[in-house]
Amino acid sequence: MGPHPAVAAIRLAVRRVLHDVLHDHARPGASQSRPLVLAACSGGADSMALASALAFEARKLPLRAGAVTVDHGLQSGSTARALDVAARLRAFGLDPVEALGVTVGRQGGPEAAAREARYAALSAASESLGAVAVLLGHTRDDQAETVLLGLARGSGTRSLSGMAAVSGPGGRYRRPFLLLDRDTTRQACLAQGIDVWEDPHNADPSYTRARVRHEALPVLEKSLGRGVVASLARTAQLFRDDADALDQWAAAAGHEARVAGDPDGALEVAKLRALPVAVRRRVLRAAAVGAGSPSGSLFARHVEETDRLITDWRGQGPINLPGGVEARRGNGRLVFRRATEAP
Repeated sequence: MGPHPAVAAIRLAVRRVLHDVLHDHARPGASQSRPLVLAACSGGADSMALASALAFEARKLPLRAGAVTVDHGLQSGSTARALDVAARLRAFGLDPVEALGVTVGRQGGPEAAAREARYAALSAASESLGAVAVLLGHTRDDQAETVLLGLARGSGTRSLSGMAAVSGPGGRYRRPFLLLDRDTTRQACLAQGIDVWEDPHNADPSYTRARVRHEALPVLEKSLGRGVVASLARTAQLFRDDADALDQWAAAAGHEARVAGDPDGALEVAKLRALPVAVRRRVLRAAAVGAGSPSGSLFARHVEETDRLITDWRGQGPINLPGGVEARRGNGRLVFRRATEAP
């Protein structure tokens, strides 16, 4: 008799990703040693299911499997809990396993600050341990929540495309469960007798994502049917395909608009004006980030205001952007530079 259907589903999802990792690792120039893959694990059902599947599948493949759990220090007893999660991960047979404490700042709100601290810790652990990939337990439900949050914030196509199956430098982060729902991971843990920890923050209405999860999505499902989550996740993939195509177009258009030989990377206004709005604003955003404006602080309103230097030019002065960068138009050219640099 085979494994429980939920257990089979999570193992198959992880197996496919591990084969992709091995394929990438086998490319010319890659090390021939057994690559290390880490599971990021909070102790919740999604990540514990992920860690159990990684431990099971890794034994059949020429790779090593480990895990990392992050202690955000936001709750009483969080350190002891992180150590307990680490012990249970080792009991799966994962090695190495690290429990890392982080300091969560305040910039961007508690959810964003915790996420930034967590990814910084995962990145550092990946580099120090020499891991080729870090698996994350985000599910189709998480993807649907991300799309709803993007819609509520009036975000652009890239934000509405949700989380990518592969992301980060060199494809470091892999999300095997984006096509599986949250209930599958819970059933997999139940079938395997795996104890899980429910983070109280996930039900705290002071957190935006928690309200989406426990209030907004249930209302949508009641009104429109249980297919809402799958539809939102499918919408994310459609948006991602569109965003990828637009980004490629914008990269080529930005290169074409550059003034040959200009040391500041100036862009020709006439060539920018001829571009569709969605492409032109991507070119402007990329130029601003290239000049030193932090991407996380560069919002749509900044890009829209910069776009007016092209579409509504009346001799106005430079546009000040985050990171001390300014966009200035002159002589039919648009230049992005640090505000302290001489024109």
